[in-house]
This record gives sequence, structure tokens and C-alpha cells, in this order.
Amino acid sequence: MILTAHQPVYLPWLGLFHKIACSDAYCYFDDVQYQVKDFNSRNKIKTANGDIWLTVPVLTNGYREKKIGEIEINNGLDWRKKHWKSIYLNYKKAPYFDKYAEFLEQTYKRDWQFLSELNEYMLKWFLEQLGIKVDYSKASELKFQGYKSELVLDMCKKLKADIYIFGALGKDYAEKEKFVAAGVKIYFQDYNHPKYKQLGKGFSPCMSIIDLLFNEGDRSLEVLMSGNITKQDLLTNQKLYE
Repeated sequence: MILTAHQPVYLPWLGLFHKIACSDAYCYFDDVQYQVKDFNSRNKIKTANGDIWLTVPVLTNGYREKKIGEIEINNGLDWRKKHWKSIYLNYKKAPYFDKYAEFLEQTYKRDWQFLSELNEYMLKWFLEQLGIKVDYSKASELKFQGYKSELVLDMCKKLKADIYIFGALGKDYAEKEKFVAAGVKIYFQDYNHPKYKQLGKGFSPCMSIIDLLFNEGDRSLEVLMSGNITKQDLLTNQKLYE
């Protein structure tokens, strides 16, 4: 069984969906520490004047002692209206805007207390639109033990993973030999970002998944997987550390 995991991120980029599409199971890692100025609460969209960040404001008082699942949104700021307006103005002319706009508009009309709940709600919808099906679990409900590499290995053992997909930064902390000893093969993602149709001049990589959906519609999964390793590649032991 191929497993991957990731902390909650807002309007994720294509690489996250590649990791999940290559997996049988995905763990939503909502009990790690919140990172300021990270993708937990922000991501980029393309505009006629360059890329811009959409950032969900959060209440940062005491955040160092809180896990990301406990981080509350600062609804004293009208971020929902601002984000939807930015998305609408910059993508209303995209070929598949009408296909996805209603969900996003309604999402921004809802009240959200916790950042993790907003991110999870959007993530599940994105997976559905892309046609990616995995066994889904949440770290906060499973109580894994350890820190960094040991935490990931404990997750692999409890979820009975044979293969684990790390992000590219996993190379900085993964204790490879311990995974091998436990019978878990590992792969470090090396995502080759595809080019696709975008509005405006030039191509901007690493945008939110909504940029791809609005521009490519039902082809989005095919596009984000193009030029990259697949689940079948992993099952045939290509590029695995073992």
C-alpha cells in the first residue's frame, strides 16, 4: 500500500495532488505546528499584473503552542470577500470558470472558524473534481508518536504502508535506514511542473490548483501528471529507496 501525507495547506499547488494521485492512502496531517508565512494559510494565483498571494488571516496569539488544527481564522478581517473578488476578477474569462465558480463562491460565503477545516473542505472537493480517490485519514484522530522521521515511520506502521512518498524536503530529515529496516520503501517526490494554458502573457508555475482547473477543466489530472512518475512506476519499484 502506497501512503503519503501532508499538513493542511490553502488552495494547494499541483505537486500535492501528484503525490496523492500516486498513493492508495492519504493522511491529512492536522496535528503539526502552524508555520507563519507558509502555505498553511496562503497560496498564489495568476493575474494580468503578475502573481499575487491570497492569505487567510489567522489569530496568532499563542500559535507557537498550538497545532495547526487549533489555529483559528481572524474573521475580524473581511478576507473571504477579498479572496473571492480576486478569484472572480482574474479568472472570470477562463474557459472553465463557470464549471467551478459556484463551489468557490459558496465556500467564501460560509463562516469558517478553523483554518484546518477550511483547507480540508476545499481539499476534498479538489480531489473529487480531479477524480483522485484514496483512503483518507486524519493524523489528529490517529495519535502518531515521534518527531519528524520517527513520526512518519510510526504512521507508516500503523497504516500498514509498504511504500511512503515524501515531499522533496523529506530528504533533509528522513532516516532512510530505519524505513528500510521496517520494510517500508520510500520515494522522494521530484515534481516536474507541466506547462498548460493560462490567461495572460507568459507562464507562471506553482500556482494554486484553481489556476489549472479554470484553464484546463476535465484535463487537469492528465496535465498535472504529465512528465511525472505514476503509481504504476512506484509499484514496479522505479526510483524507490530500499
